[in-house]
Amino acid sequence: MGKKVIIVGGGIIGLCSAYFLSKAGHEVIVIDKSNISSGASFVNAGYLTPSHIIPLAAPGVLMQGLKWMMDSSSPLFIKPRWDLDFLKWSWYFHRSSTRAKVEKAIPVIKDINVLSRELFQDIKNSGDLGDFQLERQGLLMLYQTKAAQEHELLVAQKAGKLGLEVSELDAKGLGRLQPDVKIDAKGAIYYECDGHTTPTEFMPKMVEHLKRVGVNLKLDEEVQNITVKGDKITEVQTSKNAYRADEIVLAAGSWSGKLAKLLGKVLPLQAGKGYSINVSRDTGITLPAILMEAKMAVTPMRGFTRFAGTMEFSGINHTIRKERVQAIAKGAHRFYPELEITAEEKSKAKMGLRPVSPDGLPYIGKFKGFSNLIIATGHAMMGWSLGPITGKFVQQLVDDEKPDMDLNPFTPDRKFS
Repeated sequence: MGKKVIIVGGGIIGLCSAYFLSKAGHEVIVIDKSNISSGASFVNAGYLTPSHIIPLAAPGVLMQGLKWMMDSSSPLFIKPRWDLDFLKWSWYFHRSSTRAKVEKAIPVIKDINVLSRELFQDIKNSGDLGDFQLERQGLLMLYQTKAAQEHELLVAQKAGKLGLEVSELDAKGLGRLQPDVKIDAKGAIYYECDGHTTPTEFMPKMVEHLKRVGVNLKLDEEVQNITVKGDKITEVQTSKNAYRADEIVLAAGSWSGKLAKLLGKVLPLQAGKGYSINVSRDTGITLPAILMEAKMAVTPMRGFTRFAGTMEFSGINHTIRKERVQAIAKGAHRFYPELEITAEEKSKAKMGLRPVSPDGLPYIGKFKGFSNLIIATGHAMMGWSLGPITGKFVQQLVDDEKPDMDLNPFTPDRKFS
């Protein structure tokens, strides 16, 4: 017997949850404050990244951010502001940034990413979305300095021990893999385990599929209140209507913390703004790459090459800082010296807000005190990569099935202090 499920949030996490829930025979309503045409699920690098085994909350990251605090063009920008939620989150981030906690998180991050990568392939094989880009060409970690090389070699050693396919390339080997573009790099760590997609292709196709199978999309509706009786959510009120369901899924990205407050719950979360520039002309770039010293991503997508990056903690806002866009363009030219991103291309830059937890792990699971509420958010820079597996976990939780991996590391009730 299928249940009625409300999903709050129409990003990659919400839509993948709707996908697997509808397949399991449930009646699904997706509520989103936008029309699902922009945001982090559309402007990200499109990576499927088992290689990204180090969480954002790693030793030294917060200190580096504080050093860059007055430089709004830096790769990690923290806008100085008095905000109690942000100050608490920063303290939790600091407490999470230990070597022991990072080492504990590494195999967890690897396992969940591998599961999700395979689910992307299952979605492709199903034909539900028709044709969409899904490539498994790997990811290059390009470096220009010995320090960056040594840093990534340590990560590569950990990845190799976990069974991920990884190798090292010198400049000549790099040239053989990327013969049609000049690259200014000493070499690269090549993660053959990774893949990539085109988010602006996948998302509309997923929306159309969900409509075809009867998922009810309530767009341009903002959740304003949630009614609770006992341990159960009984009604979700939006700017336009009120809805009742058996189960509620909170997958509202960077807005999830605000909505959790309506329930009297604290969900430590900050919006990490990222930017991207699309270059529609031929760049000669055929392999995805992380430009290590520039701290940015490059992805050959269908019809364009995307240059993406930066992590900006400045609260929930949609301001596009020109200096940060310029930093991405400079970083691209630094590694691809024959490539100049034009003023027109920079003027069309987009941004998205990624929901970042204090320890770099997503929140996936039930909140204590609520029998019919599932949390699915906080994925930071891995939101795209982890979309399908998070959706699958949501379906398994709704159906009281044993999840495909232990979800304890992702519990929304975990403590950081």
